[in-house]
Amino acid sequence: MTWAGYDEDFLGVPAPIPRPLDGRDLRELAYPRFTVLLDPQRRFAVSTAVAIDGEALQDIRRQGRWRLDTRVVRREQAGATIYANNDLDRGHLVRRSDPGWGTVEEALEATTATFYYPNAAPQASGFNQSKELWVGLEDHMLQYADAADLRVAVFTAPVLDDNDPPYKDIQIPRKFWKIAAWSSTRAPEEPVLAATGFVLDQSDLIEVEDGLLAVAPLGAFRTYQTPISDLAELAGIDAGPLIDADVLTSPGLLSTPKWHELASTADIALA
Repeated sequence: MTWAGYDEDFLGVPAPIPRPLDGRDLRELAYPRFTVLLDPQRRFAVSTAVAIDGEALQDIRRQGRWRLDTRVVRREQAGATIYANNDLDRGHLVRRSDPGWGTVEEALEATTATFYYPNAAPQASGFNQSKELWVGLEDHMLQYADAADLRVAVFTAPVLDDNDPPYKDIQIPRKFWKIAAWSSTRAPEEPVLAATGFVLDQSDLIEVEDGLLAVAPLGAFRTYQTPISDLAELAGIDAGPLIDADVLTSPGLLSTPKWHELASTADIALA
C-alpha cells in the first residue's frame, strides 16, 4: 500500500500533525488523506490527522470491515479481541466520511481505509447527546469554515495516560482530544491559521476491576471545548502553531470559561 497521507499544507498555511513531546518510538502510517501516529507500546494512536475538503465530499455508502494493518506487526496494534464480549465500540479516530472526497473512486478508497485498526480506539457503547456532539464536530467546523472554501484539518487521538485502567492486554483510554484547524479569511492575501480544541471524557463510563470491564448504564460522555495549550499538556503533545492559532484564547474570548462543557454545537465559541 502506497498512500500519501495527511498534507500539512492543505489549508494554505502549515498545520503539522501534533506529536508526543517525549520523542517515543512511533509507527507513522499514511493512508489516503490521513495519517496515524501509532504508539506500538500502547497499541493505539497517539495522534491522527486528516484533511477534509467539504466542497468535494462524496456521499459514500458505509462499507468496510475492521482489519489489521499489515505494515505493522500484530502485537503493535489492538485488534478484534479487545472489543469482543464487552460493551466497547471500535471508535473511529479519523471519521469514516472525513477523507471521502474527490472522485467517487478516491472517496471510496479513502473511507474504506479508515477501517484499519490503528485508526480505532475503544469507546463505551451507546450514544447520548454528548457523544453525538463529538461525532458531529467536524460537520460543525466545515459549516463555520464556509468562507475558507470548506477546508478543515482535524487532529484526533486518545489521551494515553499511564494510569488508564488495564483490561485484557491493553489499557483503556478514558479521554480523547480533538483539534480542528482552518484558514482564516480575515487576511486573504496571507492566510492565517485558526484552530480550536475539544476533549471527550468517558471516565464516568469505564470501570475495570479484577480484569472485568463494566460500562455504567447511567454514566455520560462529557465534551469540553478547551484551550489547545491545556489540551496539549493533558495529552503530552507538541501542538506547534495550533496553540497560537487558538480562537478560544483570542482577546475577544477572554471571558470564556477555561474548560467549557458543551451541550450542543451552539455552545462552541469560535469568534
